[in-house]
Amino acid sequence: MKLKYDDKGLIPAIVQDYRSKEVLMLGYMNEASLKKTLKVGKTCFFSRSRQKFWVKGETSGHVQIVKKITYDCDKDTLLIQVLQRGGACHTGYRTCFFTELDFAGKSKSIKLKKVFNPKKIYKK
Repeated sequence: MKLKYDDKGLIPAIVQDYRSKEVLMLGYMNEASLKKTLKVGKTCFFSRSRQKFWVKGETSGHVQIVKKITYDCDKDTLLIQVLQRGGACHTGYRTCFFTELDFAGKSKSIKLKKVFNPKKIYKK
C-alpha cells in the first residue's frame, strides 16, 4: 500500500461509526500514527494545532475501536470505521458535525444532546 500524504506528511482520516455509518469526526494521521492505529486497534492521530501525536480518548476515555480501514481511489484519504465509546467530539457531543450551513450561508446548530460534560474531563 502506497498512500499519498500531503507536503506535511499527513493524510485526512474520516472517522465513521461502524454500525450506524454516522460521520463522527475528521482527524489527520502521519505514517507513525497510522502504524500505531493498526498495531493497537484504536485511533491515533497527529494534531496539526499542537504538532504532536495523540491517541483518541487518552484524556476522556472515549476511545474508538477500529473495525475497518479503507482508503479512496486516489489513496489520499482514509475512512476509518469504529465502535465509538462515549463522545467523539471534545465539546461533549457524539459527533463533531452538529452545525448546519444553509444555502444562504447561515449556520444553525442541529439539536443534539451532549453525551458528556467536557468541563469535567478537560481541565486546563
